[in-house]
Amino acid sequence: MGKIAVVSDSNSGITPQEAKELGVYILPMPFFINQETYYEGENLTQEQFYEKLKDGCDISTSMPSVASVTDLWEELLKEYDEIVHIPMSSGLSSSFETAHMLANDYEGKVFVVNNQRISVTQRLSVTDAKELADMGKSASEIKEILEREKLESSIYIMVDTLTYLKKGGRITPAAAALGTLLRLKPVLQIQGEKLDAFAKARTVKQAKTIMMDAIKNDFANRFLDPEGKNMRLSMAYTYDLDAAEAFRKEVRQAFPNFDEIPMDPLSLSVSCHIGPGALAVTCTKKIPELMS
Repeated sequence: MGKIAVVSDSNSGITPQEAKELGVYILPMPFFINQETYYEGENLTQEQFYEKLKDGCDISTSMPSVASVTDLWEELLKEYDEIVHIPMSSGLSSSFETAHMLANDYEGKVFVVNNQRISVTQRLSVTDAKELADMGKSASEIKEILEREKLESSIYIMVDTLTYLKKGGRITPAAAALGTLLRLKPVLQIQGEKLDAFAKARTVKQAKTIMMDAIKNDFANRFLDPEGKNMRLSMAYTYDLDAAEAFRKEVRQAFPNFDEIPMDPLSLSVSCHIGPGALAVTCTKKIPELMS
């Protein structure tokens, strides 16, 4: 059995400390803030990021440099036989295309997964890949399984403020002004490649109900698993942990079959487009090979 390294990026929400505990490797995502370069999880914490965001700093995202990717691969191949590399969704970044091209120079030792996931669902792909590797699956087999399952998840996100969607050009200034006037709380969705509109709510309470009903509908009609026996439920948030914990209590009541509902901060690449105060709930189908 070959020794396999699992690599991803900080869009997964996996911190450097967590990566060590999980036995995986994480590339920090670069951010340009007022023309200075910062790296998520290294010299840019969640708290620092939101302070800069609220201060109106000019923030843009980028992808890991070619050198940072290949340097890590080459270092890992001194110890490992193969690498499974899981970048963020190809619909949201060119990270996959770049890594896929670079892998051609590594004589079939690096397998780049087009997993179409981001944040908490990407995190699950990373932990699934590690578990599959520990089971004895080859890098090629892991890539095949993750790509087969890539669309078997949903993310629903309530946006608390329209400021950052307007700033990023995702909605027009007029729509943002009207939405703010009406105190709308848009609910967005990520189904595979893109961040799209899903519904409009007038209150946070209504937005929460919309998201929980959407998950229940996915269980029953998309995954044909009304009780969620073969599903995983996760949550995420931006900045406001107290509000997120309050929402988690509501989700637990709505989904009593789930003993544990993990919750993590949304990755900063998503957060910079939606701002603080967002709440998210996600569902992901379990991989058959990992069902006990």
